[in-house]
Amino acid sequence: MTVASVRAFFAAHQVDMPIIELQENTATVALAAQAHGVEPGRIAKTLAFRLADGKVFLLVARGDARIDNAKFKAAFGKGKMLALDDVEALTGHPVGGVCPFGLATPLPVYLDRSLQAFDEVLPAAGSVNSALRISPLQMAELTQGQWVDACQ
Repeated sequence: MTVASVRAFFAAHQVDMPIIELQENTATVALAAQAHGVEPGRIAKTLAFRLADGKVFLLVARGDARIDNAKFKAAFGKGKMLALDDVEALTGHPVGGVCPFGLATPLPVYLDRSLQAFDEVLPAAGSVNSALRISPLQMAELTQGQWVDACQ
């Protein structure tokens, strides 16, 4: 999986989306923001959750957003973040490179409304040193993502 699966995802959707691959590690919001010269909010972090009923999904939020427990519970019910090993097994991407594109397992994608503050965000692209620039609306369209309000 990883960057190759992200490239294949875009090719399958007939989207010419350049992937930025850097020498330095961009696995955290702070590292990615510094490497790309943007504010931390523009980094689109992808988080993986499992609900009490076993359903697994991805939530993409702005980099400086925090999960609001009450909003999360109202949107999804009770859930918790996946363990690191489970994240990579289900997405095909290493933690720090997880994105909603080119997934090993088809998963529902939700996008937090916090992303709508930006015209362009930078999610990872399948590795801990890759990213791409995309509008939140195009990301929602490509992933068939649903908008939710789950963050502060």
